[in-house]
Parts: sequence; structure tokens; C-alpha cells
Amino acid sequence: MRLTEGNVGLKPAVCRHLKVASVHTSVSPSISLFEKREELRRVLESKCFANSPKKTRFLEFVSEQAFLGNGDKLNEYLIGVEVYDRGIDFSPQKDPIVRVQAHEIRRLLNKYYEENGHGGLVRLDLPSGHYVPVFRRSTSDESAADTPAPLEAKKAQDPSRQHLWLTIILGALCFVLASILVFSSWKGGQATQPRVQVASLPDGIEWFWHPFLPPAEAPLITIPNHPLLRAAHDGDSAQTLAEGHEIPKASLPEFRDTIHFRELKRFLFVPSVTDFTSVGETLGVVNLCKMFATVGQGCRVQPSRLVNIEEIKGDNAILLGGNQSWSGRVFLNAQGFHFQSGVILNRNPQPGEKEVYKPEFDSVTNQLTRDYAVVLMMPNERKEKRVLLIYGIYTQGSQAAIEYLTNPERMAELRKSLLDLAPDHKTIPPYFQVLLTTTVENSVPGKSSLVALRIIPN
Repeated sequence: MRLTEGNVGLKPAVCRHLKVASVHTSVSPSISLFEKREELRRVLESKCFANSPKKTRFLEFVSEQAFLGNGDKLNEYLIGVEVYDRGIDFSPQKDPIVRVQAHEIRRLLNKYYEENGHGGLVRLDLPSGHYVPVFRRSTSDESAADTPAPLEAKKAQDPSRQHLWLTIILGALCFVLASILVFSSWKGGQATQPRVQVASLPDGIEWFWHPFLPPAEAPLITIPNHPLLRAAHDGDSAQTLAEGHEIPKASLPEFRDTIHFRELKRFLFVPSVTDFTSVGETLGVVNLCKMFATVGQGCRVQPSRLVNIEEIKGDNAILLGGNQSWSGRVFLNAQGFHFQSGVILNRNPQPGEKEVYKPEFDSVTNQLTRDYAVVLMMPNERKEKRVLLIYGIYTQGSQAAIEYLTNPERMAELRKSLLDLAPDHKTIPPYFQVLLTTTVENSVPGKSSLVALRIIPN
């Protein structure tokens, strides 16, 4: 049996055959994630790919992204940067490396299945002109299954089927026309209504948030996606590290594209119900959306795994929580504080500052008692746009930082400090870095305060 592309259903002839054979087996089971991973492993371990590390990396990368639900994000730019290390200035129009390699991968896949891929239940293909791999059921007579023209001709001659499609099309047209009429009526009613005066933000915070307010479009807000069994890092206590479970990095290719894989020397995993669960970031999103609503601004919220660097570069963006696969690229031009491997590095310590800021824990209960967060206000590719990063070491730090940035009284402290650093002491610098700290009790952040500040040159 063979499923149609997309695993929607069986071909009509196969369905009729199955009804004759058994009324209980009219649909073939879908291809499980385990089966897909096993087929990918067999292909990559074959002699066709064993001596081609970059092609192996290409096929592994696009497959894993498809498994994660990111297939619609795959394009030449992303593959060129992530697989072939072309850098953020990579231009697919000038450098055809991805297209050339994709052609070679399709040739190797055909060679693999011609030479030693027969007999498998699943086949992996990379369709021409696309970068999303397709897994499909293999059959003993694929050539016959791949020629649906006679079936389509017979289907076209079926008058009852033609009538069904005609009815569906007419119904859809009626629905579209009705929707247009309703929308036009609604717009007409809107035009006759007086414009509602929208309130403004308090002066204490408007100076910080004005790049994200109307008439600018609603900013893109991202919430981090973290595992509950998270990777341990240098910011963890010795007791937490001692209780970790080590898994060899080579046995976890799924994490190869994460910042954890690149930064951590070992993969120690520790269970957690309060850390890296995005609770603080989620509560922070609620505060941000409430604040934006007071001035008529909307909120576009996306999990980070569905957002790529190109979307961030082209718009106003607010990035919550760190440790995304694209996080490091946002820091490329930033001097001062740097979030890395669960600690905050201070590249140029000023008097009274530390070189490294690490979270603190209770010596008896091992509960988090102090967290830190970095806030960066940076220009986007178009300077009228902004990228705002709010990164807590733990989720409590992110929550506390958002509460700080939406509190007019607390923001007066930040505004004064920025003016003190400004050359004329009158104009607030547009781009800057802020280091905040907060106390934590029972996994809930307390009062946050300003630790240090840096101005980012224009």
C-alpha cells in the first residue's frame, strides 16, 4: 500500500481493493516519527553519504527541522548560514552552494535506493525545487503506483463526482461573496462611528517604549521554548550538577542546532519544574500586552522555534528569554554584557563591577535566591525599527526585568542613569544595555534593581 504525498489518504484503486479484502483495513497507518528517524539514520550511515559530511549535515538539518514542524521556514539562506557557515551576509543569488548541494543529495538518494535501498518500508526523498524532505511508504510495485493518469481520467468521467465538485465550488463562491458583503457593511458602520481617543503611556515609561507604539506596527514578541529536562550549565549550583544525568552529545543529533550543543562541553540533564519553563516570560507577555492595549497597540506572540533571524531583522521585535539557535547573532555588535552558558559575562568591568554574574542559591535548600537579567535596546536593519532583548538567566529573571521595564517609578532610575551617561546629559541614548538583578523566594521574583549600564554607540 502507498499513501498519497502528504499522507492524506490512499489512491482510489487501492481503497477499492482494500474494501474487497477487508472492511477493517481501509486506511494505511501514517509514518511515525520513529520510522522517519530510522530511515534517515540508515540513509546517512550508507556508503553514499558516509564520506560526505556536508551533504550529511544538509540532509540531517532539513530533516530535523521538518520533524520539529519548521519545514515552512526552510530556505536557501537558512541552510547556507546554518550548514555551510556562509555568515549573515550570505546571498543565495550570488552563491548557488545550496542549490548545487541539494542536486547532489537528490542524486545520492536515488543511487542509495537503486543500489541497496530496496526492501525498506519507508523512502526518503528531497523533491526538486524544495528543501523539505518527504517520507513515504515504499511498495513492491512503485512504478505502477506512480502513474495515476488512468485513474484521474476515470475519475473525470464520473458525472456524480463532477456534480459534487461543482456544488462545492458554487458553495465556496457564495460564502466568499457573503463575507465580502458583511465586511463592507461593517467597514461602512465603522466609518460613521466617532474615533475613540486612545490613552497614552505614563511619561515614566513612554520614553522607553515609544519605538514600539502606534503608528508603528505591533511588535513581534517571542517566548522561548525550553525542555523540562533541561541541559545543566555553569550557572547551576554544584548540587544541581551532581544530580544531573549525562548523555553523550553524539547520541543527541536533534540538539545539534541548539546553542546548548555549541557552548556546553558535556550534556548533563537535570529535571526541573520551575526553571526554563517560560513561566516568567509568559507572565511578562501578559504585562506587555496589557500595556500595549492601553495605547491601541496589538501583540503578535510566537514561540521562538517558529521564528527565524530574517523575520526578526525586518521588524520591531521583542525577544524574551535566551538560548535560541539564533540568539548569538543578535549579540554580534553588542559590547559590554554577554549572555553565555547560563552566566552573564562583563567584557569591560567598571569600578565596583564583577567580570561574571552568576545566580545564587540557598546553601540548605538549593533554591534560587538571586537571578540576573540583561536588557538590550538595539537598532534593527532599518534604524527606525528596534530589537529589544530581555534575557534572564532563569525564567524569574526575565519576569522581574519585564516588571521593571513596565513600572514608571522603577524606570525613573534607569532614565536618570542613562542621562548621566549621555554626552550632553539631556538626550536619552537610543541604544543601550542594562544589567538587572532580582531576589527570588519560593521560585517567585521579588524586587529588581539596576546593577550596571552601557551605551551602545550609534
